[in-house]
Amino acid sequence: MSDKNQLSLFEYSQPEQKELIPTSSQIPIPAETYDNLTELKQHCQQCYRCELGNTRQNAVIFRGNPQALIMIVGEAPGQNEDETGLPFVGRAGQLLDKILASVQLDPEQDVYICNVNNCRPPGNRTPTPGEIAACKPYLLEQIRLVNPKIILLTGATAVKGVIGDKRGITKIRGTWMEWEGRLCMPIFHPSYLLRNPSREKGSPKWLMWQDIQAVRAKFDGIRNQ
Repeated sequence: MSDKNQLSLFEYSQPEQKELIPTSSQIPIPAETYDNLTELKQHCQQCYRCELGNTRQNAVIFRGNPQALIMIVGEAPGQNEDETGLPFVGRAGQLLDKILASVQLDPEQDVYICNVNNCRPPGNRTPTPGEIAACKPYLLEQIRLVNPKIILLTGATAVKGVIGDKRGITKIRGTWMEWEGRLCMPIFHPSYLLRNPSREKGSPKWLMWQDIQAVRAKFDGIRNQ
């Protein structure tokens, strides 16, 4: 079933029953279910569409500006995120903020930050395809509600989870792609940069510097239209 043609879970329900949660990932959440991000966030805190709902402390939805032109999509929460309920607040998140600041992008004003999965996988493992599929309706609704012009996909899991491209991140990072009328760019996940600290020409950190400058230029072009 395509994301655009999800069956309406609430088709035969009364309006006051809208808060009913589809506990099975086999039951799709229809597009335009949520009127705002507050409603979506409350729904996610009660979600058990996959097993991750049984082990989380908090569903981690977003931080930043819901009216931002740039959306940054990560993989899934880690321990710090699970504890605080906010995405990208650990070491990788701190590095992400520094990367944004290096081109004068404010993490609280210029971007909206979220993940493919809203709950922490045990041991910080990669989310399974089933877990990604269970959470994808929430991500699609966030994209609809925020309506970003630019989406940065951090790492291979984010790329596969949003646009379905299965190529390695090293092959496609820094490449602008059009998806659903939006500009997307795969970039390295900050955790990968933490494991590869070299700043030499051609290194992951050097490549990230090239990519984030291109993002800043595109951001300026869109904002000044």
